[in-house]
Amino acid sequence: MAKTKEISRRIKSITNTKKITRAMEMVAAAKMRKAVDAVLRTRTYANLSWETVLNLSAMSNKDNEVQHPLLTKRSEIKKAAIILVTSNRGMCGGYNSAIINKAKDSIKSHSEVPVEFILVGKKGSLVYSQNQTVAAEFPKSDLVKDASEVTPIVKLAISDFLAGKYDKVFVAYTDFISPAKQVPRVKQLLPIEIESDDKYLGIVGDSKVSVDKEMLKVKEEKHSHSQSANEYIFEPNPVEVLNQIIPRLLEVQIFQALLEANASEHSARMSAMHQATEAATDMVKELTLFYNKARQAGITAEIAEISAGANALLD
Repeated sequence: MAKTKEISRRIKSITNTKKITRAMEMVAAAKMRKAVDAVLRTRTYANLSWETVLNLSAMSNKDNEVQHPLLTKRSEIKKAAIILVTSNRGMCGGYNSAIINKAKDSIKSHSEVPVEFILVGKKGSLVYSQNQTVAAEFPKSDLVKDASEVTPIVKLAISDFLAGKYDKVFVAYTDFISPAKQVPRVKQLLPIEIESDDKYLGIVGDSKVSVDKEMLKVKEEKHSHSQSANEYIFEPNPVEVLNQIIPRLLEVQIFQALLEANASEHSARMSAMHQATEAATDMVKELTLFYNKARQAGITAEIAEISAGANALLD
């Protein structure tokens, strides 16, 4: 009897846990739908704005004529920074560990270059235990509503880059592909350049719109007969225009990275809670089978005892 009571308590406990994970799955699904809608609303603009800034970089660096310091490629890389975007809470499977490992792989591929982290999200603090240097921490809301929320991050990255503290700045986030697939990604923000042979830290193209050096080369060849297609006219002057547009375009990229990360986080949490709910269901079924077997064994034992007692009385 004691064994059946113990199994019954376990079944009740797992059933309660199942209700919690089911509720968390539904909440994550609702948040994911909102986050995905936000991603889809801005993704085209973010991708095309990155195409614009890459075109500006290609144009300004043509014939070694650099028009803006944010487009200047440093001859020597002494230190780099990675803006690491993670979640504020756990219960989302391997979401945080995947992006942290991706950032660590980036560091390994550039082991001779010191790297500092700029954390966005509470779970990024895990890098402290991995002997990584953290330069700054920023809060991250679960539902990013406006690009102004990333303005402090952009200002810090730009000011430290211009001051020479960092020679390269990257953002590490999780790219939302579908509710079932999220891909960790490291994207170079500063200096803005297309040419790169880096395996991890040089990823600047976007597969969604194929924004890379091959795409720009094809477009340049396609419009080679049109001089205006390969030139920009700056009013009032190039420096003033680039001073305004480049920080804004970088802000858009980090804002989009946060949106992608939020959609990926809620998708990963929904998937993790769905798997937990299914695991709880399987455990309840298995424990119910054990409970029935134990209960049947107890009933059989009681019947045997009664039969033995009745036979003893007859003798």
